[in-house]
Amino acid sequence: MPSIATQTRAAEFKEALGKRVFVADGAMGTALYAKGVFINRCYDELNLSLPALVRDVHQDYVKAGAEILETNTFGANRKRLAGFGFAEKVRLINQAGVRIAREAAREQAFVAGAVGPLGIRLEPLGPTSFEEARALFREQIEALAEAGVDLLVLETFRDINEVREAILAARESAGPDLAIVAELSIEDDGTLRDGTSTADFTRRLNELPVDAIGLNCSSGPKVMLETIEKMAAYTNKPLSAMPNAGLPATFEGRNIYLCSPEYMAQYARRFLLAGVQIVGGCCGTTAEHIKEIKSEARSLQHVQHAHAVVVEEPASRPKAMAKVPVADKSTLGAKLAEGRFVSFVEILPPRGVDASKEIEGARLCKAAGIDCINVPDGPRASARMSAQVTCQLIQQQAGIEAVLHFCCRDRNILSIQSELLGAYTIGVRNLICITGDPPRMGTYPDATAVFDVDAIGLANIVNNLNHGLDLGGNPMGSQTALLLGVGANPGAINMDEELRRFEWKVKAGAEYVVTQPVFDLDLLEAFLQRTFQYGLPVIAGIWPLTSYRNAEFMVNELRVPVPDRYMDRMRAAESAEAARAEGIAIAREMVERVGKLVAGVQLSAPFGRYEMAIQVAEAIGSRE
Repeated sequence: MPSIATQTRAAEFKEALGKRVFVADGAMGTALYAKGVFINRCYDELNLSLPALVRDVHQDYVKAGAEILETNTFGANRKRLAGFGFAEKVRLINQAGVRIAREAAREQAFVAGAVGPLGIRLEPLGPTSFEEARALFREQIEALAEAGVDLLVLETFRDINEVREAILAARESAGPDLAIVAELSIEDDGTLRDGTSTADFTRRLNELPVDAIGLNCSSGPKVMLETIEKMAAYTNKPLSAMPNAGLPATFEGRNIYLCSPEYMAQYARRFLLAGVQIVGGCCGTTAEHIKEIKSEARSLQHVQHAHAVVVEEPASRPKAMAKVPVADKSTLGAKLAEGRFVSFVEILPPRGVDASKEIEGARLCKAAGIDCINVPDGPRASARMSAQVTCQLIQQQAGIEAVLHFCCRDRNILSIQSELLGAYTIGVRNLICITGDPPRMGTYPDATAVFDVDAIGLANIVNNLNHGLDLGGNPMGSQTALLLGVGANPGAINMDEELRRFEWKVKAGAEYVVTQPVFDLDLLEAFLQRTFQYGLPVIAGIWPLTSYRNAEFMVNELRVPVPDRYMDRMRAAESAEAARAEGIAIAREMVERVGKLVAGVQLSAPFGRYEMAIQVAEAIGSRE
């Protein structure tokens, strides 16, 4: 339990907040790095293994004049600590962080419990629910509160929904009396990463149960000052500003921050004149920076900082446009809306610039009555022609509608929105939103993956664009009408997790579903029963096997269950031709069996053998 003295310090801080200026400390990570701690270590765990080193950093800031010390607990939540194998030490690490800071602060500085983001995506862009996020924050904050912090600083949040959950967790854990400072990290244009404007995120922070709001980290003091000045018009709460010392430059293997202490101090003066009442530093700032900032703060201590507050209510909130009905989005959408059985054939983009074989294959499929050509996006993490361009060529030159796989692996959220708008503009109307295969699966295992979002987040982005809004909820003045498909795996090992993600995809706006290859139709039927409540058309993936080795690949590499009876039939084939014929026969049997269960089938053309897919498709006519 916190001591009486600590309770008094917490009350003292809250009473003084808004009446005077506070100088906070600077970067902890930068200081520890400068002392020789490698960046691949868990800095939060140093509270247990190297407490004296952490204490030295705090003491340097106290000597420089800092009046608020942030505990070395920025990443001390269960999710981040798990990456280093310290998930079970959440309480120990956080409480040690408070104890070390208290020893350095004594009565000269207030101790702030530092809480950073979880390092994972929350709904609607990721699979972690708000409730799960709040529980993770609550666990860390309870430990900080028990150890007796004087205030909490929630910092470097780029998602307004995530900081909301941290704030609510803090109030649940620490009660109404402990002061909470909530700080966001902005882009160079003053918006959040998802495009949320300064006015919008300030209004939303202002409505939450926090005592002060502000900014930290970001790209340096200039943009932060411009944004703080805008924020002042939308809040009557005390403001805080803790910028980076600019952006780092790499010199001889080390990150060097180029904003000098004098430069940062001049901006600190401007922050204070703009009405900021907590000023400090983030990445790259040192005790020297804080010493200069303290000097500026002392010289302005008696200046009136009451800024003119105009808390404006928006004339009207941005309104989402009504989505275009599924039947009006594409020919495929119309067929699904009518309940007609549809068939896709998967055609991979070419490895080079010549798509003539793929276009000819698409023509053969059209002549055979196939409804759409499904084009994967970098399958198995391979480098091929753009799937979007392949779709465009197929639609223009083969005259058959295409379905674009769109994956998250290679694109950040800015590129995702740009490419989706571009795809719609050139006539691509059908999507399947997927997370994408990691680079290690392909021929370039050292390639960098992006994965800003997963398939759930991607579906939310598409849904926003279909409503005429960008990811930040800002109106675009026009809208897309993309038919939103998602993937599912009826043979998933952890079916409960697969169904949980499926539900999130439905909530994100999914309009139809395409499954992974299915051979065990009992698994497919069980999946259909458990997802029937959502009412989405399901397209079953059917893959004609080419050999026994191909069947083994399905089982061992792709983790797709193949019943023993099919394995035995493929093993018994006496030649390559006989094996392909048996694979086609098995696939036709599956099409005939699933015909009454699903809305359509997606047929693979293994190794570019389009005639195999067409022969399987002939079973569609026979089932009717």
